[in-house]
Amino acid sequence: MEGFPILSLMLLVPLVGAIACLFSEAKTARAIALAATLIDLALGIVLWANFDIGGAQWQFVERAPIFAGFEWALGIDGIALMLIVLSVFLMPICIGASWNSITRRVGEYMSAFLMMEVLMIGVFAAQDLFLFYIFFEAGLIPMYLIIGIWGGDNRIYASYKFFLYTLLGSVLMLIAMLWMVNEAGTTDIPTLMAYDFPVQAQIWLFLAFFASFAVKMPMWPVHTWLPDAHVQAPTAGSIILAGVLLKMGGYGFIRFSLPMFPDASAELAWLVWGLSMAAVVITSLIALVQHDMKKLIAYSSVAHMAIVTVGLFAFNTQGLEGAMIMMLSHGLVSGALFLCVGVIYDRLHTREISRYGGLSINMPRYATFFMLFTMASIGLPGTSGFVAEFLSLAGIYQVSSWAAFVCTTGIILGAAYMLYLYRRVAFGEQKNADAAAMPDLDKREWLMLGSLAAAVMWMGIYPESFLAPMRQDIQALDARLAPSAPESDAHLTIGEPQAAEEDEAHGEAH
Repeated sequence: MEGFPILSLMLLVPLVGAIACLFSEAKTARAIALAATLIDLALGIVLWANFDIGGAQWQFVERAPIFAGFEWALGIDGIALMLIVLSVFLMPICIGASWNSITRRVGEYMSAFLMMEVLMIGVFAAQDLFLFYIFFEAGLIPMYLIIGIWGGDNRIYASYKFFLYTLLGSVLMLIAMLWMVNEAGTTDIPTLMAYDFPVQAQIWLFLAFFASFAVKMPMWPVHTWLPDAHVQAPTAGSIILAGVLLKMGGYGFIRFSLPMFPDASAELAWLVWGLSMAAVVITSLIALVQHDMKKLIAYSSVAHMAIVTVGLFAFNTQGLEGAMIMMLSHGLVSGALFLCVGVIYDRLHTREISRYGGLSINMPRYATFFMLFTMASIGLPGTSGFVAEFLSLAGIYQVSSWAAFVCTTGIILGAAYMLYLYRRVAFGEQKNADAAAMPDLDKREWLMLGSLAAAVMWMGIYPESFLAPMRQDIQALDARLAPSAPESDAHLTIGEPQAAEEDEAHGEAH
C-alpha cells in the first residue's frame, strides 16, 4: 500500500458519485450513492487492514504543493483511522435509511450526502492546517441543505440556527490559526503538535479553538442548536449528525487543543470539567421529560459527549482511551437509536412517545434491536457503552473525584430516561390501533440494524481491536500532556498497592 494514494481515492469516489447523482433520476441516484458508499467502506476496511500498529505515527501520507503556503497534505494516525472507519461504516446505512422515505429531489439529496462523506473523511485525514479548516467548515453546507430542504415543518429555523452557531464559533478559530502560522512558520499539523507556543498566548489560542469545538461537540450551554437540528432533520441526517459530525469537536480537542496548548488545557481544565458536569446532569433531566423521541435522544447525546470531554481532559491514558471509545460507541449507538425512531416514524409519521406502546407484540424483532441499543446507551456490560463509560470515568477519577462522582450520576439518569422511553414504546397495552397494526422489520431495515448491533457487540466484547491502532498515539499525547497535567485530588497511586507502601514506610521507621 506504500505510495498508493488511498486517502485521495476515498475522497474521489464519493465526489464523483455526488456529481453523477446531480444528473440522475431518483432510482439511479440511489444506486450510485449506495455503490459509492460501499466502495468507500471497502477502502476503509483495506485502510484498517493495512495500518501498521506500532509503526510510524503518520501513515498513508500524501503531499502535493497547490500554491504558495498551501499544500494537499493527507495522512492518518490510529485516532483518525478509527473515525474514518466509523464514517464509512455509517454512510451506507444512511443511504439505506433514505431509500423509501426520501421521494423528492432524490438526486440532490444523495449528492449532499456523498459530499458530506468527502468532507468528513477530509477533516480526519487533513495534515495541513488550512486544508483542515476548509473541510471542517465546508461540512456545514451539505448538512444545512439536508435539514433545510428535506427536514420537518420547522426546518428553516433549525437549519439557520445550526449554521449560525457552528459558523460563528469557527471564525475565532481561523483568527487563531493565522496567528499560529505566523508564529510557528508552518501550516503542517504534525509539526504544530510538537511546537511550544508561548504560555501567555496558549490561553487565548485555546479559547479561540474551544469556541469552535465546544459548539460542534456540542457542550452545554452552546448545545441548543442540536435538539432542533435533530428533530427537523430526516432520519439519515440525524444518524450522520450524531454519528460523525459531533465527533469533529472531540477530534479537534485531541488534534489541536491538547497537544498544541497543553499548558492552557491544564489551566482551563476546571472550565471543561464544570461544563461537562453541568451537561451530564441538566441535559439528562431534560431528556427525562421529553415527549418527542428524537428530542430525547438528542439531549442524551449532549450528556454522552460530556463524558467524552471529561475523559479528554483527565490528562491520562485511561481517560483519553475512554473518550475515543465513547466517540466510536456513541456514533454507533446514537445512530442506531435514531434509525430505530426512523423505522417507526416511516410507518406512523409521528415521533410522539404516547402514540406508541406494546410494540414488542406486533414488532418483536424491532423491539429486540431497540432494547439492545437502549442497553448500550446506558452502558450495559458486554456492549460498547460499558467500555467507553468505564474507561472515561476511571480516567477522570484519577484527577478529580468530584467530577467523576457527578458524571457517574449520568449513568443512573441515563438508565432512567432510556428505560422509561423503552417501557412506553415497547411494553404496556396497545392503545392505538394504527400502532398495533404496524408490520415488523423488512429485510432492508433488518440488515441496517443488524450491522449496527454486530458492531456494538463487537466493541463491547473485544474492545482491544479498536484500542490497539490508537494506543501508540494516545500514549504519545499523554506524554506530551504529562508535564502540564493538573494536580489530582484523588488519593490514588497506580501500581503498587497502598498497603504495601505503608508497610515499607513502617519498616524504615524501625
